[in-house]
Amino acid sequence: MTDPADLSVTIVDGYVDEPAHFGVPPYVSTYPRYTAGALVDAGVPEGQITYHTIDELREDRNKRAEVADADLFVYVGGMTVPGSYVGGTPAEPDEVRELGWTADGLTLLGGPVRFGVGEENAGAQDMERDDLDYDFVAKGDVEAAAHDLVANGLEGFGNRMRDNDEVDRWAEKGAFVVEHHPNHPDYLICEMETSRGCAYRCSFCTEPLYGNPAFREARSVVEEVDALSDRGVKHFRLGRQADILAFGGDGEAPNPDALRELYGGIREVAPDLETLHLDNMNPVTITDYPEASREAIRVIAEHNTPGDTAAFGLESADPVVQEENDLLVTAEECLEAVRVVNEEGGWRPGDPPAGEPGGVEGPDPDRRYGPSTGPDASPRLPKLLPGINLVHGLKGERPETYEHNKRFLQRVYDEGLMLRRINVRQVMAFAGTEMAETGAEIAQEHRDRFQAYKRDVRETIDNPMLDRVVPPGTVLPDVHLEYHQDGKTFGRQLGTYALLVAVPGERELGTAIDVAITDHGYRSATGVPYPLDVNAASMDELTAIPGINRNKAGDVVVGRPYETVDAVDAGVADLSRFAVAGDATVPIPGRERAGSGPGPDARSTLGRGD
Repeated sequence: MTDPADLSVTIVDGYVDEPAHFGVPPYVSTYPRYTAGALVDAGVPEGQITYHTIDELREDRNKRAEVADADLFVYVGGMTVPGSYVGGTPAEPDEVRELGWTADGLTLLGGPVRFGVGEENAGAQDMERDDLDYDFVAKGDVEAAAHDLVANGLEGFGNRMRDNDEVDRWAEKGAFVVEHHPNHPDYLICEMETSRGCAYRCSFCTEPLYGNPAFREARSVVEEVDALSDRGVKHFRLGRQADILAFGGDGEAPNPDALRELYGGIREVAPDLETLHLDNMNPVTITDYPEASREAIRVIAEHNTPGDTAAFGLESADPVVQEENDLLVTAEECLEAVRVVNEEGGWRPGDPPAGEPGGVEGPDPDRRYGPSTGPDASPRLPKLLPGINLVHGLKGERPETYEHNKRFLQRVYDEGLMLRRINVRQVMAFAGTEMAETGAEIAQEHRDRFQAYKRDVRETIDNPMLDRVVPPGTVLPDVHLEYHQDGKTFGRQLGTYALLVAVPGERELGTAIDVAITDHGYRSATGVPYPLDVNAASMDELTAIPGINRNKAGDVVVGRPYETVDAVDAGVADLSRFAVAGDATVPIPGRERAGSGPGPDARSTLGRGD
């Protein structure tokens, strides 16, 4: 029998994207962390466990030797929803198969890949179960399989699901894996599990395949955050659940006290955290339990960091599609849920409370309310906004479906409400879901209509909505610079559905700067470093500011140096929202408030020439 203390194990993270779980960089999912913890719990020394991402193996093929030489190779990954990714590229089936062939030791495959794979990670796909030529496939939890396989001397395991007591141990024991992630420590956000499974059974969703909701205790999640924080992590997302509002309850009704214990505990053990976001929130919970939901949302908005997004699974505003696919809310109910999140979470750090001039009206004069929009709003991202998920290719879809969806989105906009993002995608049909019988046939038939509709949504809704959420002058602290393109540098903040921002010039990648938004497109924005020093700014930076054309920018450059930004005659442009003169610091509104975001006052960056 193989002694676990003598084993070498290599874990490769091919990334995951599920309805209630995300792990594409800069995110790291629970799978590799819990698998590593399970291995340690089974007796494998921490120092004999190697962790790599699939992108690392692409960039340095020499690291594949650690796959080949390991006594046990564990692959974790799988995509059950399609997406577009910037920070990493999920493994394709052929790559996963090649890694299995590369390994000389035993191989174990697990994660959502067990639900099936298609020809590519894309929508409108029929997904088929495929073991991809591995010795073992975990048909239950891959972390439980890894533990039992090692404990049984590599002889085999019984497919099973792990329990919360095991998670308590494995989450802490596996926290060390984050130190081996190439993004550690500055550009890494840990996906945190509060529960999994779902009480509802939407036709296309794989989350119910995990069973009914199994909630962790607040203490357990807080202790995991504590362990990760000790390993240098400062960014967290409570994303691994079907509905954050149901945490600590009966699976449906909100429990504000449990959320207060959860969020308050996280803030206590990680007081220097820089991101605390969430993902999924079920709109049916808000409509069924409005007052408890309002209190729960207030708790979240008091403790989170700005730019947080609560993804709503509307899926379709068409009543025919709703009925045929067991969808949970009508368009009218979802609209009411959008209103509630806007009112309770759509305020911005630095906004005055309701009882002071400029504050959004509300029943408590000492509290802040939303939606916070217009010229008097603080120049920060709102604390918590809803996002809308729309899925196409579902049973019952018809030409009218697209019109129902567009009318719903238009109503949201016309009411003056805000959405942080609109996710429009095509269904992936998995075995075990009701969509398996229909497959991706409808999505494939409607592909041309879908593409035209998606463009229409981007142009008519996304574009003006983004201007409402991040108007010119909005300040985004700590934008991490990721890549260069067309003479610009693109980056994002860490967080849920972070906004992609382009700034003029090719700047050092892997660094972070504060950015003031100057313009926007459909789903991304442009900006300048904040605050911009008018005595050092480039022509491209100056012309990015609204109201400054190239001639005016030339006049600004000729008139240097300036003692104050007010000394610049910039015509219609309001430079005060973007610039200073010289080496000056400026406060970022709301940054001093607990929970409003990281870092000190912003300081201009000197020494940039034209």
